[in-house]
Amino acid sequence: MFVQIATLLALLASSYGAVLPMGLEPLSPQSGRIVGGTKTTIADHPWQVSLQRSGSHYCGGSIISNTIIVTAAHCLLSPITASVLKVRAGSSYRSLGGSLVQVAAFRVHEEYRTNTKMNDIAVVRLKTKLTLSSTIKTIQLATSAPGHGAAASISGWGSTSYSGSSSSQLLYVDTRIVGRGECASSTYGYGGTIRETMICAAAANKDACQGDSGGPLVSGGQLVGVVSWGRQCALANYPGVYADVAALRQWLLAAQKTV
Repeated sequence: MFVQIATLLALLASSYGAVLPMGLEPLSPQSGRIVGGTKTTIADHPWQVSLQRSGSHYCGGSIISNTIIVTAAHCLLSPITASVLKVRAGSSYRSLGGSLVQVAAFRVHEEYRTNTKMNDIAVVRLKTKLTLSSTIKTIQLATSAPGHGAAASISGWGSTSYSGSSSSQLLYVDTRIVGRGECASSTYGYGGTIRETMICAAAANKDACQGDSGGPLVSGGQLVGVVSWGRQCALANYPGVYADVAALRQWLLAAQKTV
């Protein structure tokens, strides 16, 4: 089964110009969506941005400084270059409003692995500074992962059902952290594919999904995860899987200075 999925992903990757991780089958660029989402405004999620390739939204991201965005590594793999990327910040809509800023450079975690999805994190440097406001704000990086069962939220643009139509307005869902040990246990279907740089979250009939890749998992007002992978969307036995920001914090702090 994994071989079949890998083959499908390779074909999708050639279409989208990036290697896509296995799991949420897949969390691919271009088809952004939150399953079970509720419409919201950017004022409630002012760190959220739309990462746009050649004029179209394809991944999410989070503002950690007026020039640095955190997103997923799998959103930025070759042959993607900074010249085709822009970030839209400060808008509830992915295609209009707010500030649209050219990307100057980006850095993907050097140990990101497409087969395991480990270290699925990257930083983007903007060509010009964002003007911080009520709709454009930074978010702090978590220093420790929240405990199992902690309240969290995810946000992004897109449809409210698997394979459904996309939404132009920002959506969010409330969810709960699933601890790494619990996520890798027999309670769920992932087993040993959950690694030390990952954190999970789940809620009935709610999840991040394709195109929400790179977007924020927020708990306690801090960025605790980056949308990474999973199996389909909102399946009861398969939580959404995120890059663990606390586990990758030191890399992020160093990378934003050198990107």
